Amino acid sequence: MPETLTTGSVLPELRVTITRAGIVRYSGASTDFNEIHFSDRHARAIDLPGVVAHGMWTMGAGLRIVTDWIGDPARVLEYFVRFTRPVVVPDTDEGVDVLYNAEVKAIVDGVATVSITATCGDDTVLGAARAQVRVD
Repeated sequence: MPETLTTGSVLPELRVTITRAGIVRYSGASTDFNEIHFSDRHARAIDLPGVVAHGMWTMGAGLRIVTDWIGDPARVLEYFVRFTRPVVVPDTDEGVDVLYNAEVKAIVDGVATVSITATCGDDTVLGAARAQVRVD
């Protein structure tokens, strides 16, 4: 965390690569074996463009921009997101990148409100994402 923290402070950008192999590992860890996370056929059957990453994985990865910056995950008091678009993961070794950016919107009584954006290509994949973080 920078020594001088003000409203408008921008956190270091975070780029997270998601691959099909990563999705399989997350499925096992989370015990979420919904076929849309590993089968193009099942994903397309419900009008998705292909295999999609788990929303909770996308959400959890997004909080890393804050925890990497603050240095102590226990300082996070609250975290909220809305899922706006799925992260479609191609069947390639390269996968797809999700780019997270964040900015301090307010500091009140030692608690910073941090606004987070998450994009995959031209799509915003998390909306209204924000974290409350103790900074004193």
